[in-house]
Amino acid sequence: QVQLVESGGGSVQAGGSLRLSCAVSGNTDTNNCMAWFREVPGEQREGVAAIYTDDNRTFYVDSVKGRFTISRDNAKNTVYLQMDNLKPEDTGMYYCGVGRYLVSPRYYGMSYWGKGILVTISS
Repeated sequence: QVQLVESGGGSVQAGGSLRLSCAVSGNTDTNNCMAWFREVPGEQREGVAAIYTDDNRTFYVDSVKGRFTISRDNAKNTVYLQMDNLKPEDTGMYYCGVGRYLVSPRYYGMSYWGKGILVTISS
């Protein structure tokens, strides 16, 4: 059984930093895309960043480029999202996902999801 457990969320002021972690356990088969998503009330869950385990290729949505960094630790089977220079619009529930692709914020294919963790940025 595959499990994804997020940690590291919280509340910070604008300009601050947070690092999210997602520990993955179980056999994820051929799903080689590990990604982070953000969801706000009333809107579709959108991809923020992704990393592909076969070639370490990364993807970032334009709004976080230069501020967020996705990385992974193979030994720990954990994916991280370092978030710097946070803005109030970064507020939302952040979900870790494992699947096949994240092409654009709303075009993705995920097979497994974590339960989510709240990130709140105050101005």
